[in-house]
Amino acid sequence: MQDGRTEPLIAIVDDDPDVRETLSALMRESGFDAVCCADIPAFHALGDPPPVDLALIDLRLRGESGLTLAIHIRERYEIPIVMLTGVGDEIDKIIGLETGADDYMIKPFNPRELVARIRAVLRRYGHGPAKSSAAPGQQIAFGTLRLDVQSRRLLDAEGEEIPLTNAEYRLLDYFARNPDRVIPRPELLEELGSDMQRYVDRTIDVLILRLRRKIEAVPSKPVHLQTRRAQGYIFHLSPG
Repeated sequence: MQDGRTEPLIAIVDDDPDVRETLSALMRESGFDAVCCADIPAFHALGDPPPVDLALIDLRLRGESGLTLAIHIRERYEIPIVMLTGVGDEIDKIIGLETGADDYMIKPFNPRELVARIRAVLRRYGHGPAKSSAAPGQQIAFGTLRLDVQSRRLLDAEGEEIPLTNAEYRLLDYFARNPDRVIPRPELLEELGSDMQRYVDRTIDVLILRLRRKIEAVPSKPVHLQTRRAQGYIFHLSPG
């Protein structure tokens, strides 16, 4: 938290005043503080860097795109981003392309789930209660890395966290729990949940590429997360 505050400050960027009011009330009821921005200039007016702990951004702002703001934030600041999107939007652009969004929610959404997603993202950025080390059996090791299933973190050989988006973590967790088995794309889409039902196959491919950059010594020659052409993907805990 910044400026001595005890509650994380969430920037709500949405052009609908009713949505801003609803989200602001939800944030405060959930133990966060909130600042509302009707458009991108209003967010920029918060300062450089903006004194917020997370940006909650609507994809479709009036006359501009929330993706523009997400890219701006990712290029300049270490501020986590959660995107709000409509059912008809191309969600794969948010997760798959290089916008750097940490998570997303499709409208209409369950308020409890949105709060849970925000808390999970903030934890990955070091906010919230510290997690104790996982007990034996709650970590999955592969190569020099460890997946801590208790705290939902990927750790390197020195115990430092390798940041993952929510979708990246869920994919890696599923692979690590199902090693040495070819998993087809439809199964991966189903595992990622209802939010992914509108995704196309290439979204999985992009997530795989992003995971490989984080877990493979040479991403172009993966030893853990491998492709089986026309079948799907297979994950090896030990290099084969």
